[in-house]
Amino acid sequence: MELKNKRWTEEEFFKVREEVLNSWPTGKDVDLQEAVDYLKKVPEEKNFAIKLKKAKEAKVTLAQPRAGVALIPDHIELLNFLDKEGGADFLPSTIDSYTRQNRYEECEVGIEESEKAGRSLLNGFPAVNHGVKGCREVYESVNLPVQARHGTPDSRLLAEIIHAGGWTSNEGGGISYNVPYAKSVSIEKSLRDWQYCDRLVGFYEEQGITINREPFGPLTGTLVPPSMSNAIGIIEALLAAEQGVKNITVGYGQCGNLVQDVAAVRALEEQTEEYLEHYGYKDMVITTVFHQWMGGFPKDEAKAFGVISLGSIAAGLAGATKVIVKTPHEAVGIPTKEANAAGIRATKMALSMLGGQRMPDAKAIADEKAIIKAETKCILDKVLELGMGDLAIGTVKAFEQGVIDVPFAPSRYNAGKILPARDNVGCVRYLMTGNIPFSKDLLDFNRQRLEERGRYEGREVGFAMTVDDIFAVGKGTLIGRPEGK
Repeated sequence: MELKNKRWTEEEFFKVREEVLNSWPTGKDVDLQEAVDYLKKVPEEKNFAIKLKKAKEAKVTLAQPRAGVALIPDHIELLNFLDKEGGADFLPSTIDSYTRQNRYEECEVGIEESEKAGRSLLNGFPAVNHGVKGCREVYESVNLPVQARHGTPDSRLLAEIIHAGGWTSNEGGGISYNVPYAKSVSIEKSLRDWQYCDRLVGFYEEQGITINREPFGPLTGTLVPPSMSNAIGIIEALLAAEQGVKNITVGYGQCGNLVQDVAAVRALEEQTEEYLEHYGYKDMVITTVFHQWMGGFPKDEAKAFGVISLGSIAAGLAGATKVIVKTPHEAVGIPTKEANAAGIRATKMALSMLGGQRMPDAKAIADEKAIIKAETKCILDKVLELGMGDLAIGTVKAFEQGVIDVPFAPSRYNAGKILPARDNVGCVRYLMTGNIPFSKDLLDFNRQRLEERGRYEGREVGFAMTVDDIFAVGKGTLIGRPEGK
């Protein structure tokens, strides 16, 4: 089927759907009408989309961890622990790496070996292999809304199973769950596969069931300039809306400078709503998610809690609807459930202390927001021009020409010509802009801000700054200064 940003017809959707459900045995257990009836019985307090909408209306920031293990009883125990001991507002089901690559046979082996070992030998929950029945067992055994969090370029079967299982949110998108995660999946293929996931949600919406979709904002999680991640989030929101999605959470990964982080979240929400309205998408609910620091963490737990707390404060002051919580074990591997719960409690404490405070939209924030919006608009304008008005076609061409370019991404469909670095106050700027079509004013602005840092540090503006910045937080600072500076 030719890629276009056009809502799939029911005939197109159901034709592809037959292939998807027949691709693995558990797919045959999905009965769409039965799933509709089941989802209609989900109470409001366990519906992800509804809870997000209420949080936005109440102007509160809710907390969600990441978590997932191989076996159903252990996964249920873990999620309930994060609810009761951590105070989570939403529950995740982080999906294992084999499922993310559609390698379900290896998942089966992982499940069997985990049962023998008495502990999880997979790094997440293999939802496809556990099927609708297993996903419903998880949903029915917890008291909070459940979301699938993963990193899957082709999430079609996973989406079918988790939604039929009562999970009312699915994270990801055709860009954000391809370019940072896969090497050889074409942009065209992942966009089409995620159109399917969005059309499935659109179908449920047509039956009166609201389901949340959440593009993955942090991308590679390594010094991603806000305008690049925001542009991608807006594209994925528009593509989802075309397929009938109504409840969308756009995301942003913490960069570390408080002014820039607050400005970026506000710019993202405002521009997403503006673009959706401009293209005629009505009755949309747009919320935001702030991801605590996605880069390297300090090994010292007390220092790690400092990083977590700064992220919590930034999320609260920005007015994000939700914050994704990190743990004090980030530097050493998969966290214990106790460490995960501790990260949630620290986050909730910081949010509670803020008590609904929001950072005023003062000049510094207004100026930064204006820069982010202007850069984002340059990218989006060119994408639409390349596609001659078709966003999906334009996105494929934008990657081919490096107009969209994600720093440090493994995908061979990503140009890899941009390079970020921090300025003298820690904001992430463009050191090299590659083929991004910025105006001269924006190019000059980025250069000037980096030259200010170069003068302060007594060194040339260059790649060494980027390298130093990548490792800085793990060493206890935000900006990678030379020794003595």
